[in-house]
Amino acid sequence: MKAILTLFAMLMAIVAVPLPAHAAAQGPRVIQVLEPGTELEPGEYLWNPELGAAGAIEIVVDLDAERMYVYRGGAEIGRTLIIYGDDGKPTPTGEFRILEKKRDHISNIYHLPMPWMMRLTWGGIAIHGSGSEVDGRYATHGCIGVPDEFAELLFGVTPKGARVTVTRGWMREVYG
Repeated sequence: MKAILTLFAMLMAIVAVPLPAHAAAQGPRVIQVLEPGTELEPGEYLWNPELGAAGAIEIVVDLDAERMYVYRGGAEIGRTLIIYGDDGKPTPTGEFRILEKKRDHISNIYHLPMPWMMRLTWGGIAIHGSGSEVDGRYATHGCIGVPDEFAELLFGVTPKGARVTVTRGWMREVYG
C-alpha cells in the first residue's frame, strides 16, 4: 500500500509565510504552507484540505523542484512529486486555467490512459494521474503527471477555470 503522508503524520506544523516579491506575479498569495522541509518519496503526497476551508483553488507546479503545490484561500492544502515533459516535448511554463475535466480520459494523440485529467491547453497539455511511478526516472509528453490517488483528490476540489501556474524555482526561500 502506498505511503500517504498527511499533516497529521508529520508534526502538524503550519508555517506563516510572508509573500515573496515574485510570488504575486507567479501564483497565489500564500499565507500558510504545510511542513516545508518534508521529503516525499515516489507515490507519496501531503493532503489536508481542512487547512484552506474557503477560497479559490490555485495550483503551482515547480518544474525545478519536481513538485506540485495546491492552495485554497492562500493556505497550502496539498503537495506531491510530479513527472513532466522531457526535452523533446517540454512542459510549457506560464499561467493556465483548467479548461476541461474528465475522470476517465484516453489521450487522443498517444492513446494512453490519463485518469483524472484536467486540461491546461487545447494542444494536449494536462494534469493527470500517472500511477505510482512518479519520480525522476520517468517523463511525459509535456503533461504534468501526479500519483493517481492525489489526482483523484485534486480533481475533486478543483473547478474548471482554476488557475495553474507552471514555473521554476517557486518560493525557494520557503520550500528549499
